[in-house]
Amino acid sequence: MPKPAPTATPSRPCPPGAASPAPAKARATIADVALAAQVSKATVSRYLNGRTDILTPDMAKRVQEAIASLQYRPSPMAQALKHGRTRLIGLAVADVTNPFSVAVLQGAEKACQAAGYLLVLFNLGNEAGRERDAMHALSAYQLDGMILNRVDTSAQLWQDAQLHGKPIVLVDRFQEGLDADFVTVDNPGVVQIAMDHLQQQGFDEVLLVTEPIADVSSRTARQQAFARYLQGQASKRRGKPAAMQGDVWESTPHNASALQQHLQQWQQQALQAGRRPAVLAGNAVASLRVATAVHALGWVPGRELGIIGVDETDWAALVGPGLSTVAQPTDALGQAAATCLIERIQGLQSPARTVELPGTIIVRGSTKSPTN
Repeated sequence: MPKPAPTATPSRPCPPGAASPAPAKARATIADVALAAQVSKATVSRYLNGRTDILTPDMAKRVQEAIASLQYRPSPMAQALKHGRTRLIGLAVADVTNPFSVAVLQGAEKACQAAGYLLVLFNLGNEAGRERDAMHALSAYQLDGMILNRVDTSAQLWQDAQLHGKPIVLVDRFQEGLDADFVTVDNPGVVQIAMDHLQQQGFDEVLLVTEPIADVSSRTARQQAFARYLQGQASKRRGKPAAMQGDVWESTPHNASALQQHLQQWQQQALQAGRRPAVLAGNAVASLRVATAVHALGWVPGRELGIIGVDETDWAALVGPGLSTVAQPTDALGQAAATCLIERIQGLQSPARTVELPGTIIVRGSTKSPTN
């Protein structure tokens, strides 16, 4: 039996008094301009690129009038690709929920806007696979370069980018073997500032709470500076108990209860030994975890123990009597990283540079002296 012929679905008429929808207006192309001006597309292209000196006045006038009549707008991406530059810069941050990453982003954006570049953000979420995707985007999306706050320091993901002439600038986390500019805070100096302050305030038992050190260069540098400081204290005492002693605890999102228990035991042991305990938090994430544990224990920063953290945050002043911090110049770090990258994009050829910026202490109630 033959199949019945398909029936057309009747269109719904517009309600009485309603106007029919107007068809979408197609965007004018360079071919449309050429046709309206009765010139070639090459002539329109010359006009758009400022080569009016090789056009007759009549040609230039016709092209100008056609552009105005058709409301033609050149595609910025097409023009950028034609000249080999998109004026797009990538910024890949390890964790966008970290206040450090947000502050660096804001600084980088300022430098990019001033130089006429747009910033594209990649949140790696502390996942190595996302870093691979971000590096792939350098070529896939025609980015001019990348500011990189690395997650996976074991994989050499940057090689393809360098083979294609795409410059990379590292921020905060150094990568061995990568010939690239590196912008960072003075990590040993930051620890020195914090430890000097704790010692001046009478604290002599210090616990460094840090995110897992692994191969993250900034965390490694701070842990090493912490160890050197304590060793220096011990050598000054010539066999006697050191003026300051300390230990390290690695904090993760999954050991919050263990951190709370460790703080309680460690604080009690310090007090029993006649020592005054304080925590040095390695970054803003660690500071928040310490503050959360202290709150759960019913303690007040500066009373049961001192707290000072690396990284200034919007909430540091709101915790108890306020948390003392050593602020990183995050805005300046972002601006410096973007400036270095733009210089490379624009052709600067020089050995890889390292830019180190100092930290600044902000003293609040969490490290008050017993005499204050």
